[in-house]
Amino acid sequence: GILAAAFGGTETQASGPTGPMTVVSATFIAIAISMTGSLENAMGIIVATFLLAGLFQIFFGFINIGSYIRYFPYPVISGFMSGVGLIIILLQIFPFAGLGSPSSTFGVIKDIPHLFSEFNLAAIGIGGMTVLIFYLFPKITKAVPSALVALITASLVAYFFKLNIPLIGDIPAGLPSLKIDGLFSIDSKAYVIIIEYALVLAVLGSIDSLLTSVIADNITKTKHNSNRELIGQGIGNAVAGLIGGIPGAGATKGTVVNINSGGKTRLSGVIHGLFLLVVLLGAGKLAAFIPIPVLAGILIPVGFNIIDVKGLKHLLHVPRADAIVLVIVLLITTFGSLIYAVAIGVILASVLFMKRSGDIAEKGTSGSTLADLKGEKPWDDEKKLFEEFKDSIYVKHLYGPLFFGFTSHFLNLFKNIDKKIKVLIIRMDRVPHIDQTGLYAMEETLFDLNKKGLQVVIVGLQSQPEDMLRSIDIIPDLIPENQLFENMDIGLSWLKKELNKDMTTH
Repeated sequence: GILAAAFGGTETQASGPTGPMTVVSATFIAIAISMTGSLENAMGIIVATFLLAGLFQIFFGFINIGSYIRYFPYPVISGFMSGVGLIIILLQIFPFAGLGSPSSTFGVIKDIPHLFSEFNLAAIGIGGMTVLIFYLFPKITKAVPSALVALITASLVAYFFKLNIPLIGDIPAGLPSLKIDGLFSIDSKAYVIIIEYALVLAVLGSIDSLLTSVIADNITKTKHNSNRELIGQGIGNAVAGLIGGIPGAGATKGTVVNINSGGKTRLSGVIHGLFLLVVLLGAGKLAAFIPIPVLAGILIPVGFNIIDVKGLKHLLHVPRADAIVLVIVLLITTFGSLIYAVAIGVILASVLFMKRSGDIAEKGTSGSTLADLKGEKPWDDEKKLFEEFKDSIYVKHLYGPLFFGFTSHFLNLFKNIDKKIKVLIIRMDRVPHIDQTGLYAMEETLFDLNKKGLQVVIVGLQSQPEDMLRSIDIIPDLIPENQLFENMDIGLSWLKKELNKDMTTH
């Protein structure tokens, strides 16, 4: 936690164990023990994997992987934030009432009847006091974090009045030792699983941390450095791995509590780690007296603060596709997997975006003979052609990227061209990009048009599409060099000559 904060790229990030990282780590540890027969024998494999996971994260930071977080759509971030907020609230309901919490949000919903029959009135009272102090103390002063005041005051009340409520209890003390001895005696058969799980943990930890960074940005209206954040998290996990520490990530709960408590710089995250170190070195005896309902009373308001009220408030006013993505991500985050929620949300948002892009391209694409423009006006540089060859030329204006979401429509654009047409002009002034699917669709179309004896001219070809067309020899095999024109004015003389020659021959 200290190293991730000091070297990380998010000013207010508090790092530590997170649910997704711990679940994957526990799964791997169980596999490693089953492979070697005992935890002692497996320690070399475990330490190597955790160390390598951290090194992978550092590598991700250096190759600029972190910059891709900006491509996460707002509905995905909003749904994720609100889902995390709901998870925190739901999982703290039972501790707030002095009861053990189910391990999942589904479990909370399922066990609600037990809440009403088994609740601890004293726990609810001390939890309620914590919530009141949390919200009311800032009206007196903001110089001291209200969460800290609520924690100390409510804990003292519970201690001196000897309330019968659950406490945190004993916390292990003492520093762990280096666990590097086993690194030099790892069986080569374990190399594959070490690399596999190290990559999984590195990717998972990176996504987990960067999503928390985005949440911190949304709350503080600042901008984190994604690549530096990955490097910081990697350093923290690599060093922690050397002492057998479970890999962590940017923790949403801790980060939001940090922000709400007034944390503004990396020093706040460092102090968070240092405080845990103090607890580990002996102060855990004091922390053992903190009532669990007090912690729940702090975390429930934190959960409400995380929920993206703005995104939910505008749910009925934003495009329906965005609203659907937000709700799906929220539900999967709350009742399923956080990582799956983000992955599904990004995939859904991407598919819907591609559909919208394809629809826009279809609407913006027009084509007809110059004699029958269906109410459209020829472009200014086409007026001279319109006057002379309005029945012999077919002009197709393409609009937007020629990508796989548009190619099915593209293939149908040229099927019903009149036999009287001698030259097809494809205007690509507004086509900035062609992908592989679009490239092959273009090749298939041009091949069919050439078989029909139709001459094809391309006008306004931009650099990326031109490079793609040349890369598989569409230029010059299907489109000769002399039928490529930068603009219509340049191609005008060739068109006149070709069309007049055809008319003379006829």
